[in-house]
Amino acid sequence: MILFDYLINLSIFALMVSIPLVLFSLLDLKPVKRLRLWVSIYAGIVSVFLVMLSIQQDGYTYDIRYAPIILVFAYLGPFAGVVTGIFSLVMRLFTSGNWEPAIIGWTTIMVVFSIMCFYVSRLSPVKRCIILFSTYIAIYVIMVPIIFNIFRDSSAFHFQYLLFVMLGVIVGGLLIESYQKLYRIIKENKRMETTLAASEAKYRLIAENTTDLIMVMDKEHSISYFSPSHEPVLGFFISELESLELCKYIHPDDIQMFKTNITQMFENHESYTMEFRFKHKNGGWIDFESRCMPVKGDNHTIEHIVLISRDISERKKAEMILLQSEKLSIVGELAAGVAHEIRNPLTTIKGFIQLNHKENGSNVYNDLLLSELDRIETITSELLTLGKPQAMQLVSTNAKDLIDYTIELLSPQAHMNNIQLTVVAEEPNFYFTCEKNQLKQVFLNIIKNGMESMKHGGEIIVTLQKGNNKDCIISFQDQGCGIPEEILPRLGEPFYSLKEKGTGLGLMICHKIIKQHHGTITYKSKVGEGTLIEIKLPLSS
Repeated sequence: MILFDYLINLSIFALMVSIPLVLFSLLDLKPVKRLRLWVSIYAGIVSVFLVMLSIQQDGYTYDIRYAPIILVFAYLGPFAGVVTGIFSLVMRLFTSGNWEPAIIGWTTIMVVFSIMCFYVSRLSPVKRCIILFSTYIAIYVIMVPIIFNIFRDSSAFHFQYLLFVMLGVIVGGLLIESYQKLYRIIKENKRMETTLAASEAKYRLIAENTTDLIMVMDKEHSISYFSPSHEPVLGFFISELESLELCKYIHPDDIQMFKTNITQMFENHESYTMEFRFKHKNGGWIDFESRCMPVKGDNHTIEHIVLISRDISERKKAEMILLQSEKLSIVGELAAGVAHEIRNPLTTIKGFIQLNHKENGSNVYNDLLLSELDRIETITSELLTLGKPQAMQLVSTNAKDLIDYTIELLSPQAHMNNIQLTVVAEEPNFYFTCEKNQLKQVFLNIIKNGMESMKHGGEIIVTLQKGNNKDCIISFQDQGCGIPEEILPRLGEPFYSLKEKGTGLGLMICHKIIKQHHGTITYKSKVGEGTLIEIKLPLSS
């Protein structure tokens, strides 16, 4: 029967100790003010319940109310322990007699425990529990069977009771220690989660707001991470990129180089920098410069490669423009020098041939020489135009008038070659500020090139219309042999021409003049279908 009572007491004690610990763990309550006082009051209430469940033996009452008292002294100190002890004493006096031994024993324990707490304050709570319980055993043995002569001959009963109290202290201590350990683990995990979240947020902030394109690749060449900066550059959403097979969107000419470098990184553990072209969603190609860095795993093998890429399309264009500018500068200086050096002996040679022609009459050789000398003069004039800065006399001019003048000038030649020149204008006036002679040169050059491409005649249509950005669009559409699309970007380069005896300087000069007038010139052509040249020039305000 006593064993059953012990089990009931221990179970209820364990339950009452566990309830606040579980609540604090689950509810994540905020720190409570005067926690020691409230815990001591709750422990006192627990001791009241333990007194109510006390075991009656020959008129004496035995319980484990001192188990919570020992625990409170060990974990919270003398003040909290005394408060808990007051609850237990009041309930003990209220439920049974024999007040004298109860009060004396309680007072002795309170005083001794308070003094002991002062000496063992630097020890851990578990060690304090052991020392306080050992002290309680000593006080109990001296006070109960010896001084008060209670069950002096029943040592088994005293041993059983002390074992009962000890089990209560052990159960309560284990519950508190396990909770504190669990609380420390949870707190440390939360701290680590907070630190990790802050670190992740910091790196995510960098990754999501950098203009560089960051990818993480594994050994199978599949991408596990795309930074959001890919979306505006490539036109794909991140969800679309994650489902793409990377190599299918790399330019066919760059795939082998890309795969070779990636394989070498996994083998040699070295970083690489490479350039490759990636396909935009609209079908175009974007030039990437990528810094690839291998990332080692736990076993010191390369598990991932981080690719930090940058769109260098604009840089490539700038380099091309700079290279073109340098070419123009060099060609211009060279052209001016060569033209001046050629003109002097050319004048002499031409003069003697003309004199010979006058004295001896016309013959095939004279005519051929004079024709070729005229061609040399034309080329040197173009070289001088290219190399020597031209004085700009800007005047407000009607584009329609310039086109009409050019058409009138070329009409005889067009008629001889069975070519019709047609002008289509949306309205009669398209005024812009320009150097008239230079633009005449541009229009003459373009129309002449169109006529030369139409060996069997045809029609050249010149269209004038207003653009959306307050500019004038002048279009030249011929019906000539056309130009292969792959060489259109090279038009305007010095000494690059599709004509057998062409120098390429004519279109080069046209580009230079249009650029000086803050305009643009573009080409659209297909072989056998003719060529469309569009010139955009800003209209006068």
